[in-house]
Amino acid sequence: MTDFADQLRPITAEEWPRFVRGMRTTFGHDHTGPYMDSPSPMAELDRSLALFDGERVAATAGIYSLEMTVPGAVVPTAGVTWVTVSPTHRRRGVLTAMMRRQLAEVHAAGREPVAALWAAEWPIYGRFGYAPAARRGGWTGLTERLQLRPDVDCGTGTVRLVDVEQFRPAAEALHEQLRRWVPGNMARDETWWERRLYDSAERAAGGPPRQLALHVEADGTVTGFASYRLRAAWTDTSEPDGTLTVEEVRASSPTGYAALWRFLLGQDLMRTIEYPSGPVDDPLAHLLVNGRAWHARPVDALWVRLVDVGAALSARRYPARLDMVFEVRDRFCDWNDGRWHVWGHPAGAYSDRTDRDPDLVVDVDALAAAYLGGVSFASLQAAGRVTEISPGAVTQASTAFGWPVAPWCPDDF
Repeated sequence: MTDFADQLRPITAEEWPRFVRGMRTTFGHDHTGPYMDSPSPMAELDRSLALFDGERVAATAGIYSLEMTVPGAVVPTAGVTWVTVSPTHRRRGVLTAMMRRQLAEVHAAGREPVAALWAAEWPIYGRFGYAPAARRGGWTGLTERLQLRPDVDCGTGTVRLVDVEQFRPAAEALHEQLRRWVPGNMARDETWWERRLYDSAERAAGGPPRQLALHVEADGTVTGFASYRLRAAWTDTSEPDGTLTVEEVRASSPTGYAALWRFLLGQDLMRTIEYPSGPVDDPLAHLLVNGRAWHARPVDALWVRLVDVGAALSARRYPARLDMVFEVRDRFCDWNDGRWHVWGHPAGAYSDRTDRDPDLVVDVDALAAAYLGGVSFASLQAAGRVTEISPGAVTQASTAFGWPVAPWCPDDF
């Protein structure tokens, strides 16, 4: 098998068209749209990797420099993206070489203790130490069955449809406030807001334009925002059969949240409402007369990898006191392999190597699954992914690693 490690390298701006065409060809995307000929504003070419086969790009990968919320804190995060291997070069160790190069460079830089990605297929990334740590709710329901309970307080504010110039500054400020509480949320700088709000026929997959709404209190304070799309349709008997697809609903108060959903559920001509990327613990079900009518089909979303186990476990907070030794098995990044003493509580944490006997033995991908608080060690133990050495250690770790809010990442990359 060829060793591709030395053949991988970052691309230049002049090589971007070949790079993006190689990536789109492998994903099966059309070779149209913006940024086909020059890098997008988010692109970090110094963090790209490419394998050239003559003039053709046979493999691609990249990293975005992100900041992710973890329980009780935020951490710099390597957002892995653009990962493709041409069918002409598969099963030859190319992906393994790219993953190893990325993780080694991130670790050597010492800035990002965690990496994250969105997996095109489940089986790919587990062997490199990644694990699904946040899920999407996949919510859907029929609008005729989705009525708010009569006792729901929607406050005295109003919901206003606005253009993007009004929406963006208000949504930016509110998102910055709210994202620090939800593990898996990413910071959005100017370029990421541009990406988030960019609207075109290609981005909407040929669908209708995005609509934007703000919830505004009587004193003018914005306490919520929503973005969504309406797709009109009629049945063969001329009955309305439209679909409302929610992209994001955020609010800083329960009344603002309820008012935004009252507005969305009250749209005329819409038979179905969808919130595919919503959080798995979305509160809407608790506001409805019939919570069973709001159907969830959860699916894996953000995958996480602990690049530096000690730094990653030190970065987050723990709602219950923790004083344990984890024996971490990491076959891909040997610098993580070994025993780690973790001491933590709600105000801080510290982790370092130790020669003490372990309380738990865990593979690094299982530890990554639990890192954001959405997967319990008890569940992992039941699957044979965690071995309890000290009696009660699984219960203690499950309690300490938990978090009141389910992890959620509304930003794909």
